[in-house]
Amino acid sequence: MHGCNSQAERMENIPESSSKGTKRRRDEDSDAGNSSSLKDDLSFTDTLVALRIMRVQFPHIDKVSVKPFILKSQLYSSVKDRTQVDRELETLRRDKVLRLFKLNTGQDDHAVMFLDDYLNQIDCVVKRMGGKKGGEYEVFGWFKTHVLDSKLESGIEHQELCSLLSLGGKVKESHISLLINAGILTRQLIDPNTYWFAIPNIGSLLKGLVQGRKEIISLLSRRRYKEMMLAALEKKRLRMSPLDMRFHLRDLIGSGHLSTDQTPTGLIIRVSKD
Repeated sequence: MHGCNSQAERMENIPESSSKGTKRRRDEDSDAGNSSSLKDDLSFTDTLVALRIMRVQFPHIDKVSVKPFILKSQLYSSVKDRTQVDRELETLRRDKVLRLFKLNTGQDDHAVMFLDDYLNQIDCVVKRMGGKKGGEYEVFGWFKTHVLDSKLESGIEHQELCSLLSLGGKVKESHISLLINAGILTRQLIDPNTYWFAIPNIGSLLKGLVQGRKEIISLLSRRRYKEMMLAALEKKRLRMSPLDMRFHLRDLIGSGHLSTDQTPTGLIIRVSKD
């Protein structure tokens, strides 16, 4: 299912400077701020700029077709003013540029995905499910047109969901089941009458996110001062997560689990004091 998540697609917003493979890749990388080290992009002044660069830098993962998503914690690591991040995310959400998703990782994690990417992801999932035009699969069209367009929050109650879907046609329980089976909605545990909007196919990456966090903290905790030079840490390969080191470090720094310290020999990453 690579067609749904190609590298070329992820680079679509980045200007092309040459038709030569390596040179183009290098140009794309530099245009995207995709520098060799994370230390160069730990400070942005604008949330949308940070989002666009992190979207391009989203790790390419084999066998998982998920459009690039960014964690709110990663934005906190790169845009110093958290209130500004929250405010700008809220504006972008209201303007329907992106959507926010509550993640079931046991923490207060939120993922951000550009709306166009999310709509494409839904199309990919429907295609893979063998969705035909008409029949019960028409619910996906109703969902995109009537639900996503008017419900911008991260959750929705059953009654409101049915009411919005009914703008497209007669709603049956099997329609709702189809949306849940596709991974587009998940039931809230506390209130089964309410659903979270979800990113389809994200399950294995969320597992990797949780395990990668533990792996990095454990790696640093075993060191004498619970710290390591960023340059050395970036070279480490993660065993427990398909996501790359940069993705995890941004998340852990932004969530306060790790802190950074600039020294004459380079940036140090250390486990934050409890």
